[in-house]
Amino acid sequence: MKIYRVEKEKKRYLLLLLMADEQENMIDQYLERGEMYVMEEAGPCAVCVVTDEGDGVLEIKNLAVAPAFQRKGLGKAMIDFVAEKYRDRYRILQVGTGDSPSTIPFYEACGFVRSHIVPDFFTNYYDHPIYDGGVLLRDMVYLQRNIEQETENKQGELITEGETLLDFHGKFI
Repeated sequence: MKIYRVEKEKKRYLLLLLMADEQENMIDQYLERGEMYVMEEAGPCAVCVVTDEGDGVLEIKNLAVAPAFQRKGLGKAMIDFVAEKYRDRYRILQVGTGDSPSTIPFYEACGFVRSHIVPDFFTNYYDHPIYDGGVLLRDMVYLQRNIEQETENKQGELITEGETLLDFHGKFI
């Protein structure tokens, strides 16, 4: 599995991008100004676009994993790759998503915590109702992860400085 940066012809990955943001003109608002990464294993299997939002904040604008590769840790691996790559330049990794039962727990499991909400974002800015997991999305929920204080431990896992690690059996590491 390899991850590489895409600088030209980003729209060739449009089908993957549309999995995370189903309205193309919304993707157009961040695609060219963002930095795009593709994860590949015998072809593209995941994509991530990040943008500089100023004041030390890097935002994940799009994170999508092809259906055949979902629930295999690739989304988390892409987030950890981005966090590692940018932790010397940014304090916060941020993501905005709908308040859905599938996305919020995923990001929380990746170390993000709720930050703020933009009311009626999806109803005001999308030309059709957006559903995720049977839930009509209205508000944009922002979550943040402090990447400035993360270091890498012996097992290659990203941890926050000062955090106590437990192994899978609840023993201190």
